[in-house]
Amino acid sequence: MHIQKISRTIRLGIKSLWLHRLRTMLTMLGIIFGVCSVIAMLAIGEGASLAAQESISRLGSMNLIIETIEPARENHENEQQRSRLNQYGLTYKDAEAINSTIPGVEVIVPVREMDCKAQYKSRHVTVKVIGTIPWYPEISTLDIICGRFLSSIDLHQESTVCVIDEQVVNALFGFDHPIGRDIYLQGNVYRVVGVVGSAPVMDIEAGDSNGHSSSAKNKISSEEVGYIYMPLTTARSRFSEIIYTYSSGSRSYEKVELQRITVKVQSIDHVVPIRNIIDGLLRRLHEDKQDYRIVVPLELLRQAKNSQRIFSVVLGSIAAISLIVGGIGIMNIMLATVSERTREIGIRRALGAKKRDIIVQFLSESLIMTLSGGLFGIALGFLLPMMVSHFANMPTIITYKSLVLAFGISGAVGVVFGLYPAYRAARMDPIESLRHE
Repeated sequence: MHIQKISRTIRLGIKSLWLHRLRTMLTMLGIIFGVCSVIAMLAIGEGASLAAQESISRLGSMNLIIETIEPARENHENEQQRSRLNQYGLTYKDAEAINSTIPGVEVIVPVREMDCKAQYKSRHVTVKVIGTIPWYPEISTLDIICGRFLSSIDLHQESTVCVIDEQVVNALFGFDHPIGRDIYLQGNVYRVVGVVGSAPVMDIEAGDSNGHSSSAKNKISSEEVGYIYMPLTTARSRFSEIIYTYSSGSRSYEKVELQRITVKVQSIDHVVPIRNIIDGLLRRLHEDKQDYRIVVPLELLRQAKNSQRIFSVVLGSIAAISLIVGGIGIMNIMLATVSERTREIGIRRALGAKKRDIIVQFLSESLIMTLSGGLFGIALGFLLPMMVSHFANMPTIITYKSLVLAFGISGAVGVVFGLYPAYRAARMDPIESLRHE
């Protein structure tokens, strides 16, 4: 009996809305775009957060990245001070001290970076040279495509060999097979022994050991086409550690031995304690000179997940405002419908309809509009993130939670904003309603 009554009420509601199709459709647009915006904004936020978390994960959850930074200089230093050798940053001594004194360290990978010109036959490109050790792939996401990576023999014998990435292969070799070919770097010949995948680009806001904001970057400039890896011993003997610059009539000399040291610990539980131990050790070795920073990818990953939750709440709240606006539009239309159907309400009351029947009738019409708009909005909400991913090349992720949230809010809007017009219709005096023209 109740099911038949509910079915009849729904049919009457659909019939009433169908009589004013254009008005109903225009009223539903607020709900449609509101639901679509909730789903799309949460999908975009989820995709952006996942991309950031994946970028951080490539650094390694059990890794500690120590980077060289240039310490701040006093503004009043004179020309004579500027022409002196300015030595700062990480050193080979730092890497040896960490390896020999700190327990729980599994792998230590020192890295030296240089920018230089690479030549093969008549082709010239600018590359970033990475001087490192054979177990560099253990702390990175490099995939060996063909050939091999650097070996311990290469390191001990200071071999003039190198490993190049796909971007360098495309820029230098074209259709030639690179393995076994010789390339020139600053006038010296290096034999290509392997090809690896392109290095992941990382640009992550981080914090140093003192909590100051800093940026951990591992990316090439717009002039550089890719990376070339060679033994650290070869890079140390073939490339000068002193950087000379001349500008505005002044000369400056800088000496940097290592740009980065990556430390891989044995357990995630040891990451933060070892970070504190390394910071204390480097403070003593550098005599409290602020020329390094320690980046902890595990902490960055946790911060990114917390930021993603806040970001989702903010985006969802902003999008929900459009649903509220759509609900106000529904309330306005339902109030106008009540005024138009005053005589109908009086006739139904005179034939024995109770107040709750009038409330259910108008509330069902409000719910039909909002739930139908919610279904259309979900369909559009699937389409919009796909367009964003295709045209803007941004990752988007539509979650089940966002669908349930958007559809649930649309239903709640129908109830909340449909109650007042329904109660107003139910409180009408039957006699006065019958007299209404």
